[in-house]
Amino acid sequence: MDSAPTSTLLPLLLLSLLLVPSSIPLATSQPAADTNPSPPSDSDLCNGVFVSYTHTKGSKIPPNDSADQPYRFESVVTVLNNGRDELKSWRVFVKFAHREILVSASNAVLSDGSSLPLSVENGTVFAGYPSSDLKSAIQTAGDVTQMQASVELVGTQFGVAPPGVPLPKNISLVTDGWKCPKATQKGKNVLQVCCMPDPSFNNTEIIDNEFLPRQNGDLTIMYDVIRSYSSNYMAQVTMENHSPLGRLDNWKLSFDWMRDEFIDTMTGAYPSLVDSSDCIDGPQAKYYQALDFSNVLSCARRPTIIDLPLTKYNDSTFGFKPYCCRNGTILPKSMDPSKSISAFQMQVYKMPPDLNISALSPPQNWRISGSLNPDYKCGPPVRVSPSQFVDPSGLPSNKTAFASWQVVCNITQQKNTSPRCCVSFSAYFNDSIIPCKTCACGCSSSRASRTCSTTSPALLLPQQALLVPFENRTELTLAWSYLKHRPVPNPMPCGDNCGVSINWHLATDYRGGWTARVTIFNWGETNFPDWFTAIQMKNAAPGFEKAYSFNATALDINGENNTIFMEGLPGLNYLVAERDGDNPLKNPRVPGKQQSVISFTKKLTPGINVPGGDGFPSKVFFNGEECSLPSLLPTSNSNKRRHISAILLALPVLALLILRV
Repeated sequence: MDSAPTSTLLPLLLLSLLLVPSSIPLATSQPAADTNPSPPSDSDLCNGVFVSYTHTKGSKIPPNDSADQPYRFESVVTVLNNGRDELKSWRVFVKFAHREILVSASNAVLSDGSSLPLSVENGTVFAGYPSSDLKSAIQTAGDVTQMQASVELVGTQFGVAPPGVPLPKNISLVTDGWKCPKATQKGKNVLQVCCMPDPSFNNTEIIDNEFLPRQNGDLTIMYDVIRSYSSNYMAQVTMENHSPLGRLDNWKLSFDWMRDEFIDTMTGAYPSLVDSSDCIDGPQAKYYQALDFSNVLSCARRPTIIDLPLTKYNDSTFGFKPYCCRNGTILPKSMDPSKSISAFQMQVYKMPPDLNISALSPPQNWRISGSLNPDYKCGPPVRVSPSQFVDPSGLPSNKTAFASWQVVCNITQQKNTSPRCCVSFSAYFNDSIIPCKTCACGCSSSRASRTCSTTSPALLLPQQALLVPFENRTELTLAWSYLKHRPVPNPMPCGDNCGVSINWHLATDYRGGWTARVTIFNWGETNFPDWFTAIQMKNAAPGFEKAYSFNATALDINGENNTIFMEGLPGLNYLVAERDGDNPLKNPRVPGKQQSVISFTKKLTPGINVPGGDGFPSKVFFNGEECSLPSLLPTSNSNKRRHISAILLALPVLALLILRV
C-alpha cells in the first residue's frame, strides 16, 4: 500500500542532489583557503643574512644625577642565516651611540678579546661563542635553531630615559665576504639590516672548505690540541711575529677559560701565579676527587702565562721544547727568523659535560703584552685546518693535530695611552736642542703631587743637558734660557717621563749628500738586549747609504721604501739601563747610550730640502713602540754654518757660574 509513494520519492531525492550548487564542498577534508594571508616578515624577505637589534627593556639606576643620569638597558642582537651556504665565524658590529657600558653578552664574545664590563661607546664587534657558525635552511631543512644566533645584552647607557629607546646608530655583519647597507629602523625599538654576499669578494675557499683559511696579522697565535683524552688534553700554543717593526720583550699572555678548565702541567712556559685554590673551592675538586691539586699549576679563570729564562731550555721538567725559554723575547723576522717564534705546551683538564675526546673548546679573550712594546689587539679563536708537525718518530712524514684554532693579533694604538719613548731634534745650524714634549710619556694626574706645569711647552736645552737626567737639568735649562733671553714659565714644565729617548741630530748638509747622528738613551731600569730602532722619512729614505756604528738596512713596508731599520752590531746590541755616576754623591745618574752616524746621498732624492724638514724623521720606533716626536723643527737664519763652536758649547757653563755668584 506504501510502495508506490516510496518508489516515486527516491528518484526525486536523487535529482535534488544533482541540482545542489557546486559551491558546496564535496570533501570535508579540504579546508577553505585563507582569503587574507599575513604578509611575510622582513626576515623572510631577506635572502642573505638578516641582522636585527631589538631594545627590550630599560630602567633608571642609581645614582640620581639630573645632569648625567645612568640607565640600564636590555637588548637582543639576532643573526639569521637565510642564505644558500653556511655562515662561518659570524661577526656583527654594533655602533653604540649613548656612551654604553656593556656588562654581559650571552652566546658571543667581543671580537677584540676584551673582557666585560667594558665601555663600548664607539661601537664593538661581537663574535659567536660557543657556536660561531650558522648553517643554512637548505642544510637543516629550515631548522631555525641551527640557522640563528641570539645575543642577549645587558648594560648601562646615559641620556635616554624610558620610555625613550637608546638604539645604536648602525648594525652590520662584518664577516669577510658580506656587504650590508645602512640599517633601517622598524617601529620604535628595532634596527635591522639584510646583508648580501659581496660580489667582489672571492669566497669560494670559504664555502668549499670545511675550515676557514688562515689569516695574516702582525702576530698570530696557534692553539693546537696535539693529544686528546676524555677528561683532558695537551695543547701547544705557538706565537709567531709577522710584523717587520713589532716585537715583544718579557711577554705576558692571558686568556679566559669559558668552561671551568684548569691547567695541570706546563712545559716551555709557566703561570705568573701558581695557585689551585679556585679548584679546591670550586666544582673541580668535587669531580676530580683523586687528583692531587697541590701539584696543579693554575685554576684561575684568567691565567697569565710568562716565558721561562734561558737557563731552563735544557731542563727536562720545564723546558726542552723548541722555541721556548727566551725570557719572553719575540723578535722580528728581519732580525732573526729563529727568534720570531715562541711556543709552550700545557695539559688542560675539562669539566662535565665535556668529558669526551672530541669535546674541545679553546679559551677566549686572548691578550698579549710586553715591556716597552707595541699594543696588540687579538681577535677570537677561529677554527682552521689541523696544523701539521714533524713526526717525532723520525719518519719522513707529518703528524696532524686533533684540532687547531688561530688567533690573529694586530698592532694598535689604544685610546688615551701614552707612548713609552720620545725623540728630540737638533741640527748643526742651531745651538739648542728641541727636547721631548712635556709629559710625552704621561704625567701624574694628581694636582696635589704635581709641582710642574703639564701645559707649558718644554724649554730648549743646551747640548750637554741630553746626558743629564731631567731632574738634574733645571740649572742648565735656566742658564740657557737666561743667555738666550727666553721667558721661563712658573711653574716649570714637567718632564717627558719616557724610559727611552732618542736624539736625531742633523750633522752636515752638502751638495752631494748629508749626514745625521742618532743617539739612543736608556733612562729606565731595564736592559734591552737585541734592541732595534726604525726611522721613517717621507722623502729622504731612498738616499740612505750606511750607518757607521749600527747594522742598518732599508725596509720596504706596505709597498713604500721609507723606513731605515737599525740594530746594534753583533756583540754591541745590548742597551744597558741607567746606572750611578762615578761619584753617586756628586754626579747624576748616567743613562745607557748607543750612538751612530748615518749617511745619505742626494742622487736618488733630487730637490730634497734637508734643513727645511726632509732631513728629520716623520716617525720613530724603538722596539716596535712608536715614539713621541717634537712638534717643532730646528730653525736658522743661515744654513751655511756647519759646526757649533766650542765657545757656544761653553756658554751654559759660564752662565751657570754667573747665576751661582
